[in-house]
Amino acid sequence: MTTIRTYNHNLWDHGISQGYLVDNTLYISGQFSHNAEGNFVGAGDIKAQMTQTLKNLDTVLQEFGATKDNLAYVELYLTNAQEHGETAIGLFKKYVGEHRPAGSMIGVTYLAFPEQWVEVRAVAHVG
Repeated sequence: MTTIRTYNHNLWDHGISQGYLVDNTLYISGQFSHNAEGNFVGAGDIKAQMTQTLKNLDTVLQEFGATKDNLAYVELYLTNAQEHGETAIGLFKKYVGEHRPAGSMIGVTYLAFPEQWVEVRAVAHVG
């Protein structure tokens, strides 16, 4: 029997869940730099945006009883990838510690909001 569970923070409804768990595989929608009230954090500051984005990733993982050690695959989308890539990768490596999920860093022209420089989506295994 397939078990499905979802999580949504209810800040807005774009027709997707923040996390979608099918049996032991957790699909995490793109997370970006917003606080618990839905306000954008860190305009003009890649460190602040990356830090908040990873906190939001943690929030989704925690809703399913998981941690960053459960991450299997991570996609990091960056505008200005050549300018911000080293900083973003450094913060990501600090975040995951010794754990090394598979992943990709993808340079993009723009993201959902003009001030948004980073978005992170992931797949994790839970249980």
